[in-house]
Amino acid sequence: MDVDELKKLLSEIKTDVKARIGELASLEKLRQLESQIVGKKGRLGELLGSIGKFPKEARGSVGQVLNSAKKEVAELFQTRRTALQASESAADSKAGVTADPTLPGLPRNVGSVHPVTAVQWEVEEIFERLGFTIETGPEMESDYYNFEALNIPAWHPARDMQDTFWLENGMLLRTHTSPVQIRAMEKFGPPLRCIVPGRCFRYETIDASHENTFHQCEGLMIDKGISVANLIAVMKLLLREVFHRDVAIRLRPGYFPFVEPGFELDMSCMICNGDGCATCKKSGWIEILPCGMVHPNVLKCGGIDPHEYTGFAFGLGLTRLAMMKYGIRDIRIMNSGDLRGLVHPERLCGPLIGTRQC
Repeated sequence: MDVDELKKLLSEIKTDVKARIGELASLEKLRQLESQIVGKKGRLGELLGSIGKFPKEARGSVGQVLNSAKKEVAELFQTRRTALQASESAADSKAGVTADPTLPGLPRNVGSVHPVTAVQWEVEEIFERLGFTIETGPEMESDYYNFEALNIPAWHPARDMQDTFWLENGMLLRTHTSPVQIRAMEKFGPPLRCIVPGRCFRYETIDASHENTFHQCEGLMIDKGISVANLIAVMKLLLREVFHRDVAIRLRPGYFPFVEPGFELDMSCMICNGDGCATCKKSGWIEILPCGMVHPNVLKCGGIDPHEYTGFAFGLGLTRLAMMKYGIRDIRIMNSGDLRGLVHPERLCGPLIGTRQC
């Protein structure tokens, strides 16, 4: 078949389509005819797939002719489709039908956001407004970044506080997100504002308020003239924004090798409203935010002069924060797959949910 014969055949196909398309009274019949003409096995479809059979020097002109014919036929079908749709819509309106049954149904939302993820997003949004960047780091960490650079050498007794999962390759599963402190200092230098949300691992006994896998958000701010007052102000602002009201807190001395001085920031337990329960160990308070001023040795390891710059750091427990926000009594539910605490926990009640009412 040469180009002239092809043009003649295409002209016959277009004439046939024009003659038959006006007789179709439904969209379904129009779709059937369209399939017979432009489908892979249709008259025009087969011609479109046969370009390779023509000589190489003729393929360019053949392609132009076929594409032009395809476009004209498509316009014929679209014009008729629009007319039939308007006709059917008018008939439905006359019959009192207001919905189009051919449209897809309403989408169904499957699943929900995990409580820890929801709290993490909220914390990230709060700190972004304060000018903090969001950084990440590896979960498989080296001894240097997890311990040595954070003023915890091999002989330091504080390593007993960090029950660690050691790996066969000499690395470890990070026990906190604090290693990213050093990585961020090395990467950006001062001044520096960043938070580091992420998963941590500790080999410890599991109970209502302790897990071997949990989520933490490290925070770091380094600049000239940073003091404990800045630390307290930021922590109060954070808790107020997360809980949408002022939260009772207390600041007590705490020991962490990478800060000096160090503090434990506790908040009033929202499971029992401070009366005492298993989650807060009957104290009415829950440890939520270890913090302090960055130790000079840590600043030196990060390549920052401690005589010129100071800073504060904190390790916010996102898992415990989610427990307080949603009234979840037992931390173990977070990794359990128990839907009572993972699907809209603020709307649910049950033995593992706090005093909130449904």
